[in-house]
This record gives sequence, C-alpha cells and structure tokens, in this order.
Amino acid sequence: MHPDDRDAHDTRRAALSIGWQIMLASAVLVLGIVVIAIVFVLHQALPREQLEATRAGSSHIYVDSNDILQALILLGLGAVVFAGVVSWIIARRAVQPLGDALRLQRQFVADASHELRTPLAVLDARLQVVQRRQQNGTGVTPEALNELRADTRALIDIVGDLLLAAGGDGGPTEVIDAGPVVAEAASSLAILAQDRGVVVTTAVDGRHPVAIPATSLRRSVVALVDNAIAHSPAGGTVTVALQLEGGRVALTVADEGPGITGIEPDRVFDRFAHTEPAAGDTRRPGFGIGLALVRELASRQGGSVRVASTSEQGTVFRLELPAAAPA
Repeated sequence: MHPDDRDAHDTRRAALSIGWQIMLASAVLVLGIVVIAIVFVLHQALPREQLEATRAGSSHIYVDSNDILQALILLGLGAVVFAGVVSWIIARRAVQPLGDALRLQRQFVADASHELRTPLAVLDARLQVVQRRQQNGTGVTPEALNELRADTRALIDIVGDLLLAAGGDGGPTEVIDAGPVVAEAASSLAILAQDRGVVVTTAVDGRHPVAIPATSLRRSVVALVDNAIAHSPAGGTVTVALQLEGGRVALTVADEGPGITGIEPDRVFDRFAHTEPAAGDTRRPGFGIGLALVRELASRQGGSVRVASTSEQGTVFRLELPAAAPA
C-alpha cells in the first residue's frame, strides 16, 4: 500500500470510529426520549382517556396506541440513522486537517530525502577524490575546495527551496538565464556518471531567460540528468540540450538506455511509479519521486514535462518553461 493510501485509510478509520461513538451516544439519548414518549402515550391512549371534544355535537376521537407505537418506533430509528450520518460527516470534517497534515509531512520527508540523495552522493564522491589526493601526497587544490563549497551551497539552497514549497511559496521568480544553471547542474553530475562509465554532454548556446527560482530549475535538471545516468548503460552518453523555441525554453535530456518498459510513458511522472528493470540491470534503485517532483516544479511555473520519445535506443525527456523578457 502506498504511503498516501495508508494515510487516507487511517484517516477514514479515525473518522469511522468517532462517528460510531457519536452515533451510539445519540442513539442512547434518542431511545431514552422514545421510551419516555411511549410510556406517556400508552397511559394517555386508553379508551377511558378519550379526547374531549372542543365543540358540542362533535364526534369522539380515540387514539390508536398501535399506530402511535409504530410511528414513534419509526421516528426513533430515523433519528438514530440521521444522527449517525450527521455524526460521521462531522467526524470526517474534524479529522481532515489531521489527514492533510500527515500527508504533507510524509510528502515533505520523501521529497527532502530524494532531493538530498543525489547532491549528497556527489559531495561524497568529491570527498573521496580529495581523500585519495591526500593519501597520494598531491594535496587539496583550490578548485577542489571550490567544488566542495559549491556542493554544500547547493544542499543549503535545496533545503530552503523545499521549505518554501512546503509553505506554499515558490520562492523568488526573478528572471534568470537558464543556460548557466543547466550547465552547472549537468556538470555537477559528471562525477557520478564517470563512476558508471557514462559521459554527460551539454549543448547550451545563447541566452534563455526564464522566470523561475534558480534552485528549482537546478533541482529539475539534476532529477532529469540523474534519471538518465541511472538508465544509461556503461559507455553510453547523456545529452543535455537547451533551446529557445518561440515563446518557450525547451530542455531535452536524452539517454541511450533500453527505453521505458512495463509502464505507460506518461505514468513515469506519477509518484512512486516504477519502470521494469532490464535484465542484468545493476543501477541503483529509484523511489518514483524524482520525475514527479519535476512535473510539480514545472507546473508551478506554468511549464510542462513529458516523454518526447522512448525506444530501445534510448529515452528523451523534454521540459518546457515559458520564456521571459530578458532582465
């Protein structure tokens, strides 16, 4: 069962439990009133207790105790059912904020864990390089320190962007040039690609103005490129290209993997969706979150992401964002 389904199930169980308790209390109250009413009517409905005529010459009217009993029983049952339904509805509304809070909490933890996973892997790989250089007596170069500083800054920015998104704020949307952000994000993953024997190439020419937080764009690029690296065979190439097409900035990420199998291409953007691994595939397992986050980030900025093509020769993802007027 998916985490979101478990949260919904727990919420429904809580609502049902509260509803039953309220209905039981209401039933006791209603039945008590009905019993008192029945006793009173039975006492008043005997033949000797005929209703007095309000005017002379009018006929006598007798109260049929059986009809009264049936009416009261039906009225009582109806009251119990009505009270139960109303109580259940009220209970569901009462626990809905709790269910939403649980869902948001679980989603934030899952998103944060996934978003920090790749940058931490990059940071660990760079630290291993620095450690090997130290052991070889080469020493730490200023360039290596700058890379480590950039990695830690990226981690801080990702956490800040996640917190802003969790609070319903997409962050600042000043116009930026997408080119340097895309190039830097793709370059940062080269060290992970190298470990898998994969080459990452970028083709970014000219300016590509977009109104999106730089951290959000970087997160999208990292997710797409990391996904492409994970699905590329050893010796394969991941190609990252950025183009300005009319009023849209289009980012394409192509790999040379086996293509999407076992699932409809459009469904790879659903949370917790998984493709069927190819035979002998040794790539690290995914959790079906990265591409879903890309779609959420793109939608928040008025863009879109889709599978442009997929086959045995590879898969191409296409992220489109509205082009903005140059700053």
